[in-house]
This record gives sequence, C-alpha cells and structure tokens, in this order.
Amino acid sequence: MEPSLLVYTTAWCGDCTAVKRALAQRGIAFREVALETDPDAVRHVEALNDGRRSVPTLVHGDVAASLSRFSPPKLDAFLDAAGLA
Repeated sequence: MEPSLLVYTTAWCGDCTAVKRALAQRGIAFREVALETDPDAVRHVEALNDGRRSVPTLVHGDVAASLSRFSPPKLDAFLDAAGLA
C-alpha cells in the first residue's frame, strides 16, 4: 500500500530536501511527487496555494500545507493537524 502522505517537490528546492529528511528521521512514510515531471501536480499545488507553486507542499487527506521556509515547528504543526504526529 502506498503512503497516504504526499510531498510535492522540485529538484532544486532546499526546503523539500529538509522536509524529506525530517520525515525519514521520524519514520513517516511519504510519496514524493515531482512537479518537474507531473503537470497535473503543478496545477494541484497551485490550487492548494492560491496560484503559487509553493514547495514543499504536503497533503494528507483533507489537510494540506506549504512548508516553504521550512522549520521543524511548521512540520510538527502539519503533522498534528493531519493526525500523523
């Protein structure tokens, strides 16, 4: 079964790397969706972020958030809201 946490990323995004590392350190499984290779993902991220291609964007169920300008407290807040903490 695929992980239900989606992490929308780009290859050049330092915050994306930090989020993926932090999730892995916490043992939280996720599926990465690269905007460079998935045009539908670009439109989805823009819809979630008021027209911006803000990455990383995390989605779990009905909970979505951009973690641009990543910080551990931002990740903690998302994980709490998504029921993944």
